Amino acid sequence: MVSNSDSGGRASNERKGPIGKVWLVGAGPGDPDLLTLRAARLLLNAGLVVHDGLVDPSIMAMARPGARLVSVAKSRSRHTMRQEEINALLVSEALAGHDVVRLKGGDPFIFGRGGEEAEACKAAGVPVEVVPGITSALGAAAAAQIPLTHRDHASIVSFVAGQCKGLSDQDWSGLAGKGRTLVIFMGVATAGDISDKLMADGLAPDVPVAVVEKATRDDMRVLRGPLAGLADLVESERVQSPALIVIGHVTAEADNTIRALALEAVQ
Repeated sequence: MVSNSDSGGRASNERKGPIGKVWLVGAGPGDPDLLTLRAARLLLNAGLVVHDGLVDPSIMAMARPGARLVSVAKSRSRHTMRQEEINALLVSEALAGHDVVRLKGGDPFIFGRGGEEAEACKAAGVPVEVVPGITSALGAAAAAQIPLTHRDHASIVSFVAGQCKGLSDQDWSGLAGKGRTLVIFMGVATAGDISDKLMADGLAPDVPVAVVEKATRDDMRVLRGPLAGLADLVESERVQSPALIVIGHVTAEADNTIRALALEAVQ
C-alpha cells in the first residue's frame, strides 16, 4: 500500500484513525515507457488500483504483486460502474483507511472525469492528488508524427469529445479550418455525425483527416483521407477504440512509413 506518510491527510475528530488518500493517475496513451516516474512508483507501491478499461495490460502488469485491482471499464454501450458509483467507491475505500491509485488512460483531466472524482473526494474530506499523464492526443500525434501545431499550418489546437451531448445544436465553425487543428476524442462511433456537422458549419469536404488507432502500441494504425470520407474510412477499415481523429492540414505530415504499414495491415 502507498505509504500514509505521503498521504497528507488525516480523518476528522469524528473518525478513529487515519483515512486514506486518492491519487488520480494518468497512465498515458498506452506504451508503458510513456508513464511518468511518479505514476510508475505509485503503481508499484499501491495496494489498491481502480483502473479504466483503456489502460494497457502491460501497464497493469507493473502493479505490485498481490495488489487489489478493480476494473471500472466503460464502453459506449456498457459501463461496469456508473460514474457516481466510481466516485462512491473511491471515497468509501479512502474513508476505510485505504490508499487508492485511480489509474486512467491518458491524463485524468482531459476527458477523464478526473474533475468529478476530485470533487467527490474533497466533498467527503478525502485528500486527493492528481498525477498528470501524457494525454492520448499528444501520444497519438507523436507516434504518428503529426505536429499538432506547425508554423506553416496551425497555431491553434482544439480538443473535442465526439460523444458530447447536443452535437447538432453546437457551433463548430471555429474549431477547424485554416491555421487550426482539431483533435476529436471518442469519435469513432459518431464519425459520420462529426463530419456532417463540421461540413454543415462550413468546413470544406476535402480537408485532410487522420485516424490514429491504438496510438503508441504495437498494433497502432494511422489512416488518412478527406473529411467527407471520414465515416466510410472508419467503417471500411473497421476502426476500433481507442482511436483519435485529427482534422487539419498538419495530418499531411504523418510519417509515410507508419501510414504504409497501416494500409498494408488492412489489405
